[in-house]
Amino acid sequence: MTTASGNDHGHQDGPGADHDHDAEPITDRVHDNSWSANLEKPAHGEDADLVRRQALEAVEHTTSGHHVNLVTHGAHGHPESYLYETLETRLDGDVDWEYVEQCGCGGHVTRVHVR
Repeated sequence: MTTASGNDHGHQDGPGADHDHDAEPITDRVHDNSWSANLEKPAHGEDADLVRRQALEAVEHTTSGHHVNLVTHGAHGHPESYLYETLETRLDGDVDWEYVEQCGCGGHVTRVHVR
């Protein structure tokens, strides 16, 4: 497993608020190619749990031998602080990931390779 090295904000409801009603599914198909998942929408900035759930969905919808770029909202900081543990515990070592860069908008790109 590879580890990392070193917007528009909508309303904030309390911790654990359910924003699923605001979020469309991240994808509706299996990707037999490399692709990018946009996790930078306002609903993602409001809800780190939504980012984690949809990041997992994106990886699960990527076929073996390809990668998905998880482009995460800057509101939650570096994905190492909230996303990498989820990838490690929920995907049982079936993936490798690497931190790519911070976008000019403040978001972050993590590339997840599916084995």
